[in-house]
Formats: sequence, C-alpha cells, structure tokens
Amino acid sequence: MSKDLLSPTRRELLVSTAAVGVISMVPNALGAAEAEAIRPFSVSISQEQLDDLRRRVAATRWPDKETVTDHSQGVQLATVQKLAQYWATDHDWRKVEARLNAWPQFVTEINGLDIHFIHVRSKHENALPLIVTHGWPGSIIEQLKIIGPLTDPTAHGGSAADAFHVVIPSLPGHGFSGKPTAPGWTPVTIGQAWATLMQRLGYTKYVAQGGDWGNAVSEIMALQQPAGLLGIHTNMAATVPANISKALAFHEAPPADVTAEERNAWDQLVEFYGKGLGYALEMSNRPQSLYGIADSPVGLAAWMLDHDIRSYDLIARVFDGATEGLTRDDILDNVTLYWLTNTAVSSARLYWDTTQISNGAGFFDVRGVKLPVAVSAFPDEIYAAPKSWAEKAYPKLIHYNKLEKGGHFAAWEQPKVFSEELRAAFRPLRQQI
Repeated sequence: MSKDLLSPTRRELLVSTAAVGVISMVPNALGAAEAEAIRPFSVSISQEQLDDLRRRVAATRWPDKETVTDHSQGVQLATVQKLAQYWATDHDWRKVEARLNAWPQFVTEINGLDIHFIHVRSKHENALPLIVTHGWPGSIIEQLKIIGPLTDPTAHGGSAADAFHVVIPSLPGHGFSGKPTAPGWTPVTIGQAWATLMQRLGYTKYVAQGGDWGNAVSEIMALQQPAGLLGIHTNMAATVPANISKALAFHEAPPADVTAEERNAWDQLVEFYGKGLGYALEMSNRPQSLYGIADSPVGLAAWMLDHDIRSYDLIARVFDGATEGLTRDDILDNVTLYWLTNTAVSSARLYWDTTQISNGAGFFDVRGVKLPVAVSAFPDEIYAAPKSWAEKAYPKLIHYNKLEKGGHFAAWEQPKVFSEELRAAFRPLRQQI
C-alpha cells in the first residue's frame, strides 16, 4: 500500500461524488435495464493461452544471482527459479478454473464498467449478506476457501445462526472485471459501486469485509454509510494515531509512552515503509511503465511475490518444500489469474488513481469511521493493529481479536480461523437483519 492514500482530514472530499474524478464510461448499446442485468459468467481459458504461458516461462532470461545471502536485494533467484520450474511443468490451471466455475459467478455493469463477482446464497434462513473485497496482489482466489464455511457453517463446525450470503467481487481492472479506460476508479467510487451491487442483488441490510485495498473500500463505504450497511470487518485495520504517523514520516523515534504491543506495530511499520514499499511507490507514480510484468510471466510473479516481507518469506518456504498456509498451487493459481487476464498494469493503476485524491495521507491513518467495526489482528500482517489503537480509531469497535498465526492473505492462509473470526465479529449485528 502507498503511504500517500486516503486522508482522514479530507473525509468530506472522499464521500463527495462530485470531487472524485471521472469514472470510466464505455459506450453502451444496451438499454438501461439490459445494462444493469445480472449476467451469468464462467471461466474458459483457451489452451493456446496456456501453451503460450508455459512457453514464456520456459524461455525466461534469468538475471545474475543476488550478491547477498538474504532477501535484502529483493526476491531471490533460487526462489523464482523453483517457482518457474513448477509453473512450467506441474501447475494445472484447469483445476482452479474448475473450482471457480463450481461457484455461481456473474457480471453486471455499474457506471459503465462490467463488474465480475461470485455470489453464493446460504441455504440457512436469516443468513447475513456479506460483501468481501480482495486487495493487491490478491484476487477472488484469496476467498475461495472461506465460501463454504461462511455459507454452510453447519458443514464446517459452525452454527446455522452464523450463516452468510457471500458476494465476492473482482476489483475494477483486476481479474474478470472490466478494465477502466479513464481515471476515476478509487476506493471511493468502488465503494459506491459495491453499494449499488448489493442493492441490485436485493440486499437491504448487509456487512462488508476487506483487507489491503479491501479494507480501504470497506472503510470508505463505512464513511459513505450507504443504506443498509450495518458494519464492517477488517484484517488490515487503519488505526495508526496521528503522532505515530508523523513520527514515522519524519524518521523520528517512537513516543516514549508506547506499550510493548504498540512498539511491535511501530517496528513492523518502520520495516515496511523503509524496505517494503517500493512496489507501491512505482504503481502510485508510474504504473504504465511496468511493461515488463505484462510481457514476462516470471517478471510478474517476482513483482507479486515482493509485496511484504513476511508473505514473501512464507512463499519462499513453500517453494523450499515446507508445509504452510499456502501451497505452490495456491500461489500460482493467483499469479496465473493475473497473467491470463492481462491485468498486471490495469490493477496497478488503482494505486495511481487513488494517489490523485489522497492529499498525502497514509494508508493506515485513522479515517473517522463511525459505523460498527470488527478487527482481526494477524501477527504477520504488514502491521498488527494494537487493541489500544483500534479502540481509539473505531468508536464502535464491536470485536477485536489478536490471532496467533496468519499474515497479509489471512482468508487464504488461515481460512478456518478467518471464518470463525467473521462469525464472531458480526454476531452483534445479526439482530438488525
């Protein structure tokens, strides 16, 4: 995430539809009713595309090995070569294609752009509608493991009273959603689009969840307070106090009164802003220059692996043969989705578009959310939000839990724990449906 995103001091700007730029409008020959229709969708990638991918992976021109013995220069050559070898010989896209097509998928046009989404209704009465938003470099593949536990909790150790109807959209420019052809799609306009989507699906009361960009979208929705939104859950909360944000920006020492938990969050943020933010800076400033990741699948994979150091360490261990929350197939399912949809650059533009309205604010700065908020703090996230910060950031904090294991891709890495968190988090709001 970029530091220069979404200022809490400009909340009025962010919730104003007049000040957020122009949303891409594609020519539409259909009538309004037809354009707003919910159209079935299934994934079907040609064998020619898959053969071309394998050919490109096999033909990779490799750089020299890093000159250090750790990851301080970036994604290590040995890790990417192991990934490429598996990708070229063993990874099977057809398996993930079948998993995607096992769930109901749809497309609908909102503000001139096709929005792709998975929509699974629970069989249980009084299920709570939930919209879940992924981030970068994630996708709807992140959430596939939680669909069953959330929609059918009785089959996964839960109670029917904890059931959800689940909606999982692909962000604009990501996955199977349309690619904007003009600036203007930001968490502000995406939040408005998600509210339209939930209304179009007939949900009059619902909750929202997200991490990474999904948190930004969910928190902005909470600021916009669309009709029916009861509350949100985040696994990458924006809770950094102003004095902490200022000290980080000016490379100052942490305040003397920080607790041990707050100091841990401080150390994680120093590490990320000092060594882990390069990808976001490039995408925030010059996304169109990233031709290499649109042309080279291995280049794209390395770019996506270098998101945050703890996720990278996990992935490196996986390709060394360790058993972790993710598998080699999990990782390559997601990278392959970006490759086959040619969304490396279109997804990067979300950073650029959002930076245009950020006014220099930090992504983790407190936004002033007034709706009920639930927080799950995973230890290997970019930073684990301390409870003390969460209580100040969210006046209506309805749930906070500090987990023992899990990182940035929590739903993907720890689906059982993540599903249990969502059940617990939203129980206080179910009486309102």
